[in-house]
Amino acid sequence: MMKTSYDPDTDSLYIEVRPLPSKRTVEVEPDVMVDYGADGEPVGYDIQHASAKTDLIGRLILMPMAAE
Repeated sequence: MMKTSYDPDTDSLYIEVRPLPSKRTVEVEPDVMVDYGADGEPVGYDIQHASAKTDLIGRLILMPMAAE
């Protein structure tokens, strides 16, 4: 189950896609970090300036549903 947390003071959004610890973090584009688990699969996305990245956020949220 996906969880999200948003901080309006910093306009940052975290999308947790799996409840596992992060072993590695990679910046995949400016202000977008992906946390990877020990298995190399994403566990979460940290998005800065989230209000300007609604298209990306929509794709990330819909992506897991398309895989089901």
